Amino acid sequence: MRRRLPSSAEALEILKRKRTRPAHRPPPPAGRALTGLIRELDARFGQGANALSARWREVVGPDIARRTEPVKLVKGRNGGPSSLEIRVAGPSAAIVQHQAHEILARVNLFLGPDAVQKLRIVQGPLRRTEAAPAPARRRARPLDAAEEAKLAESLADAPEGKLRDALLALGRGVLRQGR
Repeated sequence: MRRRLPSSAEALEILKRKRTRPAHRPPPPAGRALTGLIRELDARFGQGANALSARWREVVGPDIARRTEPVKLVKGRNGGPSSLEIRVAGPSAAIVQHQAHEILARVNLFLGPDAVQKLRIVQGPLRRTEAAPAPARRRARPLDAAEEAKLAESLADAPEGKLRDALLALGRGVLRQGR
């Protein structure tokens, strides 16, 4: 036996009489829900290695910063000592190891007292995040005609080729610095 469907007017009447539940709203995205908590924790405990890497040059000085970069800050378990892992370029590791106490003192001055107790040194190539701008080279002024002629005359006996070109370049450099 087939059931008869209600007409539009009957359907509206049924809907008015019956109480329906509102549709469930989906939960907010986790990032939005955690933003406030993350800000609060960041203000309370600091930014860790990210803040340190942003200001590494200021914290340790330009000489050490040229050879090193912070990799990660590891908090100790159950109140154990925290350690800072830094990457050091090649043979500079021995120099940096001798300066470990000074680096730890400077890092603790930046992050807070006793924030880091150990320094872990890892050798490897540095990953520079910001490209250091190359120093602008000024174009050297050319020699005047008399000096250029004198230089060409002194190299008249030199054989043609790369050697003569190199000697010309060397002579121009010496004459420019002699001014």
